[in-house]
Amino acid sequence: MRRILLLSAIILTASCKKESQSVTLPEYFTYEKNGNVESAGVKMIQIKTPVGEFKVWTKRFGNNPKIKILLLHGGPAMTHEYMECFETFFQREGFEFYEYDQLGSYYSDQPKDSTLWTTERFVEEVEQVRKAIGADNNNFYVLGNSWGGILAMEYALKYQQNLKGLLVSNMMASAPDYGKYANEVLSKQMKPEILAEIRSLEAKKDFNNPRYMELLIPNFYKEHLCRLKEWPDGLNRASKHVNGEIYTMMQGPSEFGISGRLAKWDIKNRLHEINIPTLMIGAKYDTMDPKAMEEQSKLVKKGRFLYCPNGSHLAMWDDQKIFMNGVIDFINDVDSKKF
Repeated sequence: MRRILLLSAIILTASCKKESQSVTLPEYFTYEKNGNVESAGVKMIQIKTPVGEFKVWTKRFGNNPKIKILLLHGGPAMTHEYMECFETFFQREGFEFYEYDQLGSYYSDQPKDSTLWTTERFVEEVEQVRKAIGADNNNFYVLGNSWGGILAMEYALKYQQNLKGLLVSNMMASAPDYGKYANEVLSKQMKPEILAEIRSLEAKKDFNNPRYMELLIPNFYKEHLCRLKEWPDGLNRASKHVNGEIYTMMQGPSEFGISGRLAKWDIKNRLHEINIPTLMIGAKYDTMDPKAMEEQSKLVKKGRFLYCPNGSHLAMWDDQKIFMNGVIDFINDVDSKKF
């Protein structure tokens, strides 16, 4: 009798498991359909703004209800494309993650109303995306690089009750300090004649002059943005697709300092309000001061610092092994409650 009951239990369990898989897995991976056409994880998420409703582009990878990571690209108004390197590493770990083009970026809607381009409005957009992907404080991680780091920190300050972990990649918490570091440290590493010509063009606001980027790319971008001899295809595509109008309005004409709407942005004295596990990532050759990134890891309530000794602003590419291992270790440690 006991054997019969045991056998029945095994059959029932297997049956339930099979039924569960047959229902939930196909439904789960049918993330977005256009009629009978599958969309490879791509979903246009509708968001509400003060000036109307628009759609933003997202692409989901993986199936892990315990770990959902939203990638926030830089710029502002770059694209998800330069963050495609996460695909290999995060899929290998079995993480569920989302590439995402913020409103105004190439794959999302690009409205022209300039009142949309504020940090506060972008924070509300991220919150709407969170709801759309079904994430909450049991599984939601935000990883922001550069401007995406600004957005990630601002999101945490308002909505950390919805987060499990925060990752800030290569972004200081003070734009004035970022500008000061560019002026007082990084500019002095240039040849004086090169710097003088760059400053001359800036003084005349001659930013559309091809010479401006001819000087910046080899003397600043190749030194401090991405140090790989050949830039990754994703970064090249993102550079081609940047929305220059929004980028210039918020950041200024280049990565060499900051002069747009974000020029006075500073939340350094509010970092103590962030009490969720937080990873701050800095790099030796970064446009951001790595010492400031380390300090930020101590200003939040529960922080960790990751240093990339061979990396620049995009250490995810030019110091990839250390960057990715550190990011993955942090997420796994938070998930397993080791941190």
